Amino acid sequence: MDKIQAAIAKARANRDASGGHDKARRSVSRVLDKSEQARNSELVTVDRETIWKSLRTCEPAPRQMARQRVVTFGSQNQANPEAIAFGMLRTKVLHQMRLNGWRRLGITSPNASCGKSTVVLNLAFALARQPELHTIVAEIDMRRPSLAKTLGVHGETSFSDVMTGKAEFGDMGICPRPNLAFGLNYTRAENPAELLQSAAIVPALTQIEDRYTPDLMIYDLPPMLDSDDAMGFLDQVDCVLLVAAAGQTSLREIDVCEQDLSAQTNVLGVVLNKCRYMDDDVN
Repeated sequence: MDKIQAAIAKARANRDASGGHDKARRSVSRVLDKSEQARNSELVTVDRETIWKSLRTCEPAPRQMARQRVVTFGSQNQANPEAIAFGMLRTKVLHQMRLNGWRRLGITSPNASCGKSTVVLNLAFALARQPELHTIVAEIDMRRPSLAKTLGVHGETSFSDVMTGKAEFGDMGICPRPNLAFGLNYTRAENPAELLQSAAIVPALTQIEDRYTPDLMIYDLPPMLDSDDAMGFLDQVDCVLLVAAAGQTSLREIDVCEQDLSAQTNVLGVVLNKCRYMDDDVN
C-alpha cells in the first residue's frame, strides 16, 4: 500500500511541476454559469424527466448483480464496507467535478482484468441513489464490451452505432433507474481505434448531452496499455480515474499511465481495486 501511495504522490508532483492543465481550455463540456442555471433549472427538470421516460427501462436481476460484485445495486447492501467505499468515491468524484465545472468522466485501467467496468457500474448505481442527479454511462471499450453481459441485458443496436451516426441514443439507451441510463455495446466494433478518433464523435456526444442534459457522463474506456483506443478518446473527457489492481498492476504501469493521461487530460485519481489486505493504519 505504501508503494502504491508513493507512486500516486510522485505522479501528482510531476503534474504540479508541469503546471497542470488550463481547465477552461481543456474542458470539452458545456458548463452553464450559476445565473443561467438558476433561470433554466425548472424548465430543464421538466423536459429532462419527460425525455428520459422515453428510454427503454430494464431491471437487472439482484442475484446477477451480486454475482458480478455490483454492491451498490440493492438498497439492502448499503451498510457493508464495499458499498460505503463506493459511496465515498461518489462523493469525492462529485466534489471535484463540481468544483472544476467538469461533466465528462473517463474510467480506465492499465490492463484488462483490473475490475474497471465493475468500478464503473458500482459508481453509477451509487450516483443513481441521488434522485436529482442524472447520469449516462457510455461503453467506449469496444474491443471487449462487458457491461451488457454483466447487467444481463440484450439488444441489437450498440453504442458504437450511435457514435458513427447510424442510430440515435434514444434507439438503444436503457434505464435501470429513472435517473441512470446506459449506452451499451452488444458486439465488438470494427476498427475501434479509428472510430474513437473520428470527427463524427463530437457531434454524436454533443447531441446526447443537448437532448438528455445529464449532470454527469461516465465513459467506460478501454485499458491504456492494450491498444491506442483510450488515447484516441481522451480529448473528449474532462478528467479520468485510473483503476489499478492490487497484486496485478505494477508501479511502473501506474506511472506510465498517469504520465500519458496527464499529458492529455486531468487525472482525478487512482482507485486501488481487488485489495484484499490493507495496512493496519489505512482505513
